[in-house]
Amino acid sequence: MLDWASELGEVLIPQEKIRERVKELGREISEVYPDGAPVVVGVLRGASVFHADLIRELHFPLSIDFMAVASYGNATRNSGEVKLIKDLETSVGGADVLLVEDIVDTGLTLSYLLGNIRNRQPRSLRVCSFLSKPARRAIDVTVDFLGFEIPDRFVVGYGLDYQQRYRNLPFVATLKGI
Repeated sequence: MLDWASELGEVLIPQEKIRERVKELGREISEVYPDGAPVVVGVLRGASVFHADLIRELHFPLSIDFMAVASYGNATRNSGEVKLIKDLETSVGGADVLLVEDIVDTGLTLSYLLGNIRNRQPRSLRVCSFLSKPARRAIDVTVDFLGFEIPDRFVVGYGLDYQQRYRNLPFVATLKGI
């Protein structure tokens, strides 16, 4: 059994704090969609845990879909290039769309996704991100619903990874040496 404690640094956001904030986000978002029916688009893979927990806190009819992009590879910094890996299967033209992201860092990935979805002419498009690192922002993007703002540190857990590891941690932590 792997001893993650020896690899992890500081726990920035504990599990209970995440649970509480996801419930609050569910209430905030539910107020914006009183009639329900948005397409809740999760950005794979990082947002998968947050997306799953969040949709269980949305108390209205909805549908889900997923997009996947690559911008980090195995690095700890955004490469500056965004590549679409998996596209939507749902037509979002004329629909309300809630895009669910794991982290907004430079803003490059989110800007790319927003442009891609806007080209499909949804009725509305809003963003919910689990985390935001404003200190790294290179492109101005709007996040309508935010879980937590964090300092410019590389983090793992709750869906976020380093070389595809640590996604299953129920909290957000730094890694030693990174």
